Amino acid sequence: MPMLRIAQLIMFVAMFSCSGKDIKETPGEQDEVAQRIQLPAGFKISVYANDVKQARGMDIGSDGTVFVGSRSEGKVYALKDTNGDFKADKIYTIASGLNMPAGVAFHNGSLYVSSVSSIVRLDDVENRLANPPAPITVYDDYPTNEHHGWKYIAFGPDGKLYVPVGAPCNICNESDSIYATITRLNPDGSNMEIYASGVRNSVGFDWHPQTGELWFTENGRDWLGDDSPPCELNHAPQKGMHFGFPFCHAGNLADPEFGQGHPCSGYTAPAKNLGPHVAPLGMKFYTGNMFPAEYRNQIFIAEHGSWNRSTKIGYRIMLVKLNGNQAVSYEPFATGWESAGNVYGRPVDIVLLPDGSMLVSDDHAGKVYRITYAN
Repeated sequence: MPMLRIAQLIMFVAMFSCSGKDIKETPGEQDEVAQRIQLPAGFKISVYANDVKQARGMDIGSDGTVFVGSRSEGKVYALKDTNGDFKADKIYTIASGLNMPAGVAFHNGSLYVSSVSSIVRLDDVENRLANPPAPITVYDDYPTNEHHGWKYIAFGPDGKLYVPVGAPCNICNESDSIYATITRLNPDGSNMEIYASGVRNSVGFDWHPQTGELWFTENGRDWLGDDSPPCELNHAPQKGMHFGFPFCHAGNLADPEFGQGHPCSGYTAPAKNLGPHVAPLGMKFYTGNMFPAEYRNQIFIAEHGSWNRSTKIGYRIMLVKLNGNQAVSYEPFATGWESAGNVYGRPVDIVLLPDGSMLVSDDHAGKVYRITYAN
């Protein structure tokens, strides 16, 4: 389909996507969340927003609007806290009819939104929440495969938009080099290039606040058993690194189908192996001032949770502590979204509000939570 026709179709759909509605709290809901989620001493969790169906990737605008992409809903939401009580009381649907718009990234007054094969942009969006602008197509030449086709996106310190392209399979060796990568492009869609290769499926990344180097989560392959392979946290300080997929997993495990002739020593090992099948998605370096100093510049990871493991694992927020570029620990921070095989929620992404509190999206419960700390 020609680019112009695609843009016209998106513009037509967006015309019907400008509604805003009040968010109503459910009595006792915050008590229920507090009872389920376990946090370190001094931390508390509450509901920031209800009724955010399929809440996936998030970003925050310059005026404090919380933008949330969905996946199966095909929508993009804007959450507003109009009275400053740290609870969203207004939700706008600012785009709809998109193909798995899981990722959002705010940049220079515009909101960039991912679809499976394209990136679109909504200009001056915070001033037009009730009457959103028509999306402008920025780039529309990514693969159309829906398997691992939804995309987390974020702008790096270099001003470029980073966009992952997942493998269109559980395990395969595609001839097209665009698959199993993290790409980047200019804000206008020009100069798309592959930044990192051998990345099965990354649904979250961030840049170290001091070094500006990229770190990302990666979902490991399935069907090698409950405990193999681990999912990964990876570190990509420079362009051109290869992280092993589909030949090598977790730094030392040759794939039984594709590993022969491809020793793991030829690829970049993970910075930290995570739990097997925990599905690590959004990750964020903590740069706020609310949490204690020990959390500063450390990595929080949202683990979406296993889907086919005989005993469920994940469904939590994990903390990875660094010593320089060395990941020295991996420990639970917030747990309780799953208990005894019962799933109450599935964390997806993490962003920080200006006050240093943490927002966590949950596509299973259709909510956004807020985590705070007080002595």
